[in-house]
Amino acid sequence: MKYAVSPRKIIAAAVAGSDLLFPINRIFCVARNYAAHAREMGMDEREPPFFFCKDADAYAPAGSIIPYPSQTSDYQHEVELVVAIGKAGFEISPESAVQHIFGYAVGLDMTRRDLQAAARQKGRPWCEAKNFPSSAPMGPITPIAQCGEINNGAIALSVNGAVRQSSDSALMIWSVSETISHLSKTYTLAPGDLIFTGTPERVGPVIPGDTLTASFESLGEIQFTVGPRA
Repeated sequence: MKYAVSPRKIIAAAVAGSDLLFPINRIFCVARNYAAHAREMGMDEREPPFFFCKDADAYAPAGSIIPYPSQTSDYQHEVELVVAIGKAGFEISPESAVQHIFGYAVGLDMTRRDLQAAARQKGRPWCEAKNFPSSAPMGPITPIAQCGEINNGAIALSVNGAVRQSSDSALMIWSVSETISHLSKTYTLAPGDLIFTGTPERVGPVIPGDTLTASFESLGEIQFTVGPRA
């Protein structure tokens, strides 16, 4: 088979305790899935989950230097539990959602907050605010066979050793199983898909040189450094 241009390379994440790699297909992100974060973003009600997407090149492995992106002066962190899909499915029930999970990781939904605020004011999509290279740094994926199903667990993020975010995934408005079920009503989920499940409160800005440490109780911790402005 001949291509008109060279196909993109496969982007893949590490699998914990293995030399295997997890090829990344699509990255889905759940917005405002913790009540306290919804309130700090100006919302205060339980509404059906909604999603935005990032390209696979938003992924960056643990230990990376994350460039401070262009076109922003308010670059913010959002720590999240990430679910890796290992089995395809459409219109999945919450009860069977766990059968489609390959594993879990801790990740960050890095955000150009000023661009997001401007887009919200105008009723426009969040693409420029959320979807750009290295905006979804993530640690190794721990297979569910190793860690079991995750329904709760302490999640935290610190900047230069000072705790910024600290919560428990049990406080998610929509559980992992409910989130998978909702998303699968719109998309046929496929192996390689990642779902960032939302961030707790106290998101905040970072600057070049900052060291970010993200952790989830049963998945360990990962670190990233914010690089110079692009």
